[in-house]
Amino acid sequence: MEIEMKDELGSTVERLAAAAGLLEQAVERLAQRQNDFALMPRLRLAGIVATVEGRREAELEEKLAAAEAQIAELKAAASVVTHGRKTLPVAMVNLLAKQGVTVDSMEAGAVDAALVSLSVEQRIAVKAQLMRAGLLG
Repeated sequence: MEIEMKDELGSTVERLAAAAGLLEQAVERLAQRQNDFALMPRLRLAGIVATVEGRREAELEEKLAAAEAQIAELKAAASVVTHGRKTLPVAMVNLLAKQGVTVDSMEAGAVDAALVSLSVEQRIAVKAQLMRAGLLG
């Protein structure tokens, strides 16, 4: 009977040792899970921050592209825009033609020479019209 008791005691000790080993493994897994759960909010927060920053960067890039496109359009439009009227009244063209000045090749010296016969007020009026037409700088 003593042998049987020893055998039973030995098998019980073995089962207890196996159970203790399983408990140790379970504790290790629980500790690992707890660490994982502790890190998850930080990872989620980092993911959320990265998402928000990514969206903000995308918005800013879109706004920058739109602003650059608008600047390019304005520059193109500015180069095309004329400064007012580019034609002269017929009487003005005839007056200048009589003096040998064509509208295509208008130079300040040629205009002054053509307007010598006019009074000062008339010269000022002619030059003002030429400036409004954008033909004289």
